[in-house]
Amino acid sequence: MSDFPDNVATETSSTQSQQGGSSFQLASISMDLGLIKSIPGILMLAEIGLGLLQWALIASASSLIPAYGWVMFVAVTLWLLTIILFFMLFFGAYHKLSSVPWPMLVMVYNAMATVLYLTAFLANAASVAPYISTSFYGHMAAAAFFGIVVTLLYGASTFFSYLAWKGDGGNTASNSGPA
Repeated sequence: MSDFPDNVATETSSTQSQQGGSSFQLASISMDLGLIKSIPGILMLAEIGLGLLQWALIASASSLIPAYGWVMFVAVTLWLLTIILFFMLFFGAYHKLSSVPWPMLVMVYNAMATVLYLTAFLANAASVAPYISTSFYGHMAAAAFFGIVVTLLYGASTFFSYLAWKGDGGNTASNSGPA
């Protein structure tokens, strides 16, 4: 019985509070639950959801116009990259990769996504007219609408990323990490 403390192995989980947000940590995986509650996190989730809706609408129609290749490329690529970025922020990769200037990286990514989505929206909106006599007109018009909505979401994310980068995020942009 005297060797009991030497044979005990324990694992702990804890709930911590970081800068107003909450974090759940189990072994070496840390999830930043405050990201989901912050404005930048909500914007990222909206970009993911509406971006999926936009490229699904375009993919469901038969594409007669080459401009939709660009629209699909932008929509799917940025959708995937935003998912990757969201999970990197959610699981706290910015703590493990401290040499990366995360606030600036997120700001530049959002700014570039805004410009790319704007070009994709313009290509989509300009190419809706040939579909007016087909059953895919509604799909393409809705895709154009969601394209401008996602563009505005990325623009808002750029603004909040800029505030976080400048260190003037207040209660919204600095709640959880570099988002």
